[in-house]
Amino acid sequence: MTKLKAGDKAPNFKSQDENGNPVSLGDFKGKKLILYFYPADNTPTCTVEACNLRDNFEVLRKAGYHVLGVSPDSEKKHQNFIKKHSLPFPLLVDDDLTMIKAYGVWGPKKTFGKEYDGLLRTTFIINEKSIIERVIDKVESKRHSEQILEKV
Repeated sequence: MTKLKAGDKAPNFKSQDENGNPVSLGDFKGKKLILYFYPADNTPTCTVEACNLRDNFEVLRKAGYHVLGVSPDSEKKHQNFIKKHSLPFPLLVDDDLTMIKAYGVWGPKKTFGKEYDGLLRTTFIINEKSIIERVIDKVESKRHSEQILEKV
């Protein structure tokens, strides 16, 4: 799997949000995008990460960013997650792992000594020209927004 890095062109994607609306990278041409990949809705670490982005959403918007979350969960799970935690940004459905694999965030993981393949929590900061400015692969869920804004 290709490891994307700063300076690479962001892979194009076409997906749908929690309401079935089509979303593509092209929708963000001329805009800055935070594209964050997370394993699953309503799990402890993913909830902390999403709520940190929610709590700092206005700061991120003032810095010019749009936010999209991506996981393999269904529209219904995304709708419930958004409603339960009042998330102000869309969550994209990638149940066939197309985006996840295109961005190289599927791979070996280890939890409680058990090894398996899964989604690697990763965030891509994409500029107005669809170029990856930064990759955050050591996401700290409790301070994720700070990590994003550190080098702005």
